[in-house]
Amino acid sequence: MKSHNYFVYITTNPSKTVLYVGVTNDLLYRLEQHKQNRGKPETFSGRYFCYQLVYYERYTYVQHAIDREKELKSWSREKKMELIKSENPYLRFLKADP
Repeated sequence: MKSHNYFVYITTNPSKTVLYVGVTNDLLYRLEQHKQNRGKPETFSGRYFCYQLVYYERYTYVQHAIDREKELKSWSREKKMELIKSENPYLRFLKADP
């Protein structure tokens, strides 16, 4: 049986002032898309240069990932930062390693 991977992820801009929460089934490709969209005003992550990965979670079922993304998007910035720092205390830019 094939295993499925879905990711809920958080990116930030180089100065770490903006957070973006997303969901994807191909984290490496999605991060590359964010990087290519830098400075493009038609997307949130492009407009705010949110292409640096600081946090991600892996899920087997897409609906679980979508539900988690919605949950994280509803959180305050402070609560998101607490979550990120629980795994990445220095807010280092991560390399996707799915």
